[in-house]
Amino acid sequence: MSGNDQFKTSRRDLFQAAAGAGAAAALLGAMGINPAMAAEVSRSEKPLKAAFSNAGLQATWCAQGKQAAEWWGKLFNVEVTWFDGQLDAVKQRSAIDNMASQKWDFVAIQAFGIGTLTAPVQKMIDAGIPVIDMDTLIAPLDQINVHSFLAPDNEFMGSSVTQALVSKLGGKGKIVMTQGALGHTGAQGRARGFNAVIKNNPGMEVLDTQPADWDVSKVARIWETLLTKYPQIDAAFFHNDDMALAAYNVMKRQNRTKIVIGGVDAMPPALDAVIDGRMHATVRNPSCRIHGGAVIAGVAAVVNGEKTGAGGIPKHVVTDGPVVTKANAPGMQWMESHLLI
Repeated sequence: MSGNDQFKTSRRDLFQAAAGAGAAAALLGAMGINPAMAAEVSRSEKPLKAAFSNAGLQATWCAQGKQAAEWWGKLFNVEVTWFDGQLDAVKQRSAIDNMASQKWDFVAIQAFGIGTLTAPVQKMIDAGIPVIDMDTLIAPLDQINVHSFLAPDNEFMGSSVTQALVSKLGGKGKIVMTQGALGHTGAQGRARGFNAVIKNNPGMEVLDTQPADWDVSKVARIWETLLTKYPQIDAAFFHNDDMALAAYNVMKRQNRTKIVIGGVDAMPPALDAVIDGRMHATVRNPSCRIHGGAVIAGVAAVVNGEKTGAGGIPKHVVTDGPVVTKANAPGMQWMESHLLI
């Protein structure tokens, strides 16, 4: 067994012992999990059944989130069943209708678009099932009583990466924003962040802002057209890393790799791209902390009877993540490999 394997094994044993001893709050708090969520949460004595869904496992962020949810589920004695959204609102709605026809101890959902899943989610809430909302709003929080909503500050993510691109260009140049799905509240926040930075930098000219719906094939088609239409594109902001790297491949084929690229999520392939210079920056949308935190919130609700609001689990938990450049990308790689952020 290698030293790294020994570290991972001892780390796993430490987590299991800590959870069993009721010390999960301090341990998870030290890792960056919100202490209010982790307080007094311990491994369930009986196996719990949880249903999870995110936008689509084709997306690297969603696939990493599934891995994290299953890992944390094993730690807290939760069997996680997955309902793939397939990056399609209609297909995800069918999956969640199926989910709502079954009995669960708790569920956690990242909707492909706001308002697309309201009816089946309300059915589960009415049945007394705690529902944890992840990353994007299922519906406005004043319209649906989810147990908790775990999400990053999307405006910060959009503005911070856009600012990194603008600063690289010295405040002057032509820029493109390729958006995610327009009904996704995360994408809406990232666009607001982008627009706020552009508004404060009159030397920047926005050439295009069309959505690609997180679809790398659609991104490739869009960027084939953009590179033909615009002989000068200085920078590009993408609402996730998968789209950024798909566009980079088109740029490479057309010998346009001087375009300064920024993405969102800080996925492993993007961290490699930042380190080797294909991307200038990304920002961490903490997939592991969101999906792992959803497990903790669900266990707290079921095992400890934890309520939301004052003194309980916050109704809205903001999951922060840093801007990632070449300087801190190796550290982020280590954190992600251990499912910590």
